[in-house]
Amino acid sequence: MKKMVSYLTLSMLVATSLVACTPKEDTSNEKKEPVEDVKTVPLSDEKDKYLSEVDVEYAFEFAKGMEEYKTNEKLGYRTAGSEAERKTGEKIGEEMKKIGLTEVTKDAFTVDSWEFEKADLTFTDTTGKEHLAVLGGYQVNFDTNGVKDLEIVYAGKGTAEELEGLDIEGKLVLIDINQREEWWINYPTYQAHVKGAAAVIAVQEAGYAEVDPDALNSQDICGPDDAPAFSMSQTDAGELKKALEASENDTLTVKFDAKSTVKMDQEAYNYYGKIVGKDPDSYILLSGHYDSYFAGFQDDNAAIGLMLGIAKGMIDSGYQPEKTLIFNAIAAEEWGKSNTRYDWSTGAYNQIFNIHPEWVGKTFANMNFELPAFEHTTQDEIRSTYELNNYLTEFAKEVPPLSDVYKDGISVVSPLRTWSDDFSFSIAGVPALRNDFQDSEFMHSHYHSQFDSEEAFNAEALKFHLNLYGLLTMHYDQTAVVPLDFTTRLQAMKDLIDADAFKQASVVSGDLMKEIDQAMSSAEQVNTKVADVNKKYAEALKKEDADGAKKLYEESRELNSDLLAAYKYAEDQFVRLTWEDEPIFPHEHAQNNVKNLAASIEALKTGDIATPLDEYLYAIDNNWYAYDFDQEVFNYFTDYVIKAPKEQLMWGAGRIVDHEDLFDTIKSLKAKKEQTKPDLSVEITTLTDALGRQKELLQQTVTEETASVKKLGELLSELK
Repeated sequence: MKKMVSYLTLSMLVATSLVACTPKEDTSNEKKEPVEDVKTVPLSDEKDKYLSEVDVEYAFEFAKGMEEYKTNEKLGYRTAGSEAERKTGEKIGEEMKKIGLTEVTKDAFTVDSWEFEKADLTFTDTTGKEHLAVLGGYQVNFDTNGVKDLEIVYAGKGTAEELEGLDIEGKLVLIDINQREEWWINYPTYQAHVKGAAAVIAVQEAGYAEVDPDALNSQDICGPDDAPAFSMSQTDAGELKKALEASENDTLTVKFDAKSTVKMDQEAYNYYGKIVGKDPDSYILLSGHYDSYFAGFQDDNAAIGLMLGIAKGMIDSGYQPEKTLIFNAIAAEEWGKSNTRYDWSTGAYNQIFNIHPEWVGKTFANMNFELPAFEHTTQDEIRSTYELNNYLTEFAKEVPPLSDVYKDGISVVSPLRTWSDDFSFSIAGVPALRNDFQDSEFMHSHYHSQFDSEEAFNAEALKFHLNLYGLLTMHYDQTAVVPLDFTTRLQAMKDLIDADAFKQASVVSGDLMKEIDQAMSSAEQVNTKVADVNKKYAEALKKEDADGAKKLYEESRELNSDLLAAYKYAEDQFVRLTWEDEPIFPHEHAQNNVKNLAASIEALKTGDIATPLDEYLYAIDNNWYAYDFDQEVFNYFTDYVIKAPKEQLMWGAGRIVDHEDLFDTIKSLKAKKEQTKPDLSVEITTLTDALGRQKELLQQTVTEETASVKKLGELLSELK
């Protein structure tokens, strides 16, 4: 962590260069392209002017100023639909006008609002002193109507087994949790709820908020508003646990003063302003969200500062864009919809699917910003949709360096993930990217805690991103045709066909492979055509040949529109999600299940129960949760994905391929694990039936995928 430097240092930072080099080794199935052959190229006058005008101090000051409004006086919070969020949105809208953006617009949409005012828990510690614990919150309805006496009990991790036999009716339940490696907050919270608990108080033992024992944590609840949960620090929990151990019957009466309010179907607002280009109907979209937990300096104040800093730098430098630049501040990213697995990115989903669907087909790219003022690793990463990977890799070679920040250069990784607003834009049909942060230590330490403050600010990292994304905006602006390369997605699809799983399922991959190869051949020819048009267009702009540039641009409109239509088709057909919200190709769902079911059956036939339980069954859909929670809990969080209407699922609608319910089998195997020579015939039969269904599903999805690849190939062939 690098602490905030002085304003003097801030003002002395100047634009020099970013170095592009080979990225870190990647062991995942993501595509990472090395950035080689470092270049130092002279910049155009307009780019030099931008780099001289863009102001990191301005970006920092605005980011810090966003902390003015809060729902919780002690902790902050600027949450969906809250007064604090509304006032901050108005502040952003006014700033857009002040710096010179035009057509500043306030877009209303429906959101479930959350106001978290307080959660103060007081108890008598083992020394006889009164101990005040200030708690963090989750998106639930809970109001003590002043100070209320409640009993509290400790329940380990809050699993069904640990709650068994405990009297928790009407009581607070203290639990330990690791949301990164075990389960999300909604599972133990709902487990306690169905047993009659007043609320759960969760202590992050690892996974998040690792920066300090005093750290609190907040996340999206992914559950109903009437199953309350709060967050307590390890420090306070340690004192509370000591007091509980010293008490009779392992219970303690505490004083709780809390108010958390969720209201359905309220209004929130997205704001955007424009730098109108020569073409008012072709867009480059820059975005960041302005709701937050705690102070939210990195997540996402600094992103709004970055976005407005780029806008101000463009305007102050006198840059006249070819396309219209849209700067979009988005509400309700952290949470905005109650009782759904997909309760985040509500503002972005509404913006592109419901408010401005006309942006689809006209927008060259969405650049979304998250946590941009911290050097998360020694290498900067741009995470993008597959089709932009090669374009961004080439662009990274030409970006000039800044001191020693990101000393290992830039890498480009694909595909996008679901954790931020760019995913919603992308599946709508807008090619998207963002500055990546998700695999960094910051996610374990500061993320969504009160330690996400200006103390975690790195001026050089923010300056780097002001330079990088300002130049990338100009780079996009100087293309006549959106630079989409479909070979990257098609190659990834090919690479993620598991020959062993296909063989186990008796599914032939030949037709799919054939269609992929044919589509890739067409894509390569389209790439050549697009590159040629864009090269000629860039040369015409460089020569200030306005008539020639305009002619090329107009002649390319249909090609551009058709490419974006092909992109939307690819997103619709090929982006599916695991039950843990990871993007996959359609065939990967059944492919994974076939492998794990087949391995489980083979092990059980030898009498081995441990291996299926420990290595295979938990990896099938959401069956991990069958190990530790009651069937009512398991079914609730399965059904609210499978049976919910599209409006409730938002960006997750239609992305889950299937569900294989193994709850009874897992419970049965756990019960038989200690038996000598147990009869496993029922479990083997059940899993064999499941394997049969998954084999059929794999055949079905491969057939559909083959037809979809063929259609994509035809769309591309028409563009050659």
